[in-house]
Amino acid sequence: MKIKPLADRVLVKTEKLEAKTASGIIIPDTAQEKTQTAVVVAVGDDSEKIKVSAGQKVMYDKYAGTAVKIDGEDHLILKAADIIAVIEA
Repeated sequence: MKIKPLADRVLVKTEKLEAKTASGIIIPDTAQEKTQTAVVVAVGDDSEKIKVSAGQKVMYDKYAGTAVKIDGEDHLILKAADIIAVIEA
């Protein structure tokens, strides 16, 4: 399935958290503190509002976006204003 976001929206692929510690302890989803980071997959066509491009790793607001599954993987469609930072290596 292919999704192209419109206007000032951005499609991002959320990152999976490690469910097990280095020592082998399994952490349930409810106990994990989730950081809101994702990789940009596609951007809408409103270039004045969108300051990110495909491939960049970003941080977004905690309750932002619309969750979608694409080919069995979790993604979000965010408004550009919900992206709060670009993470650089």
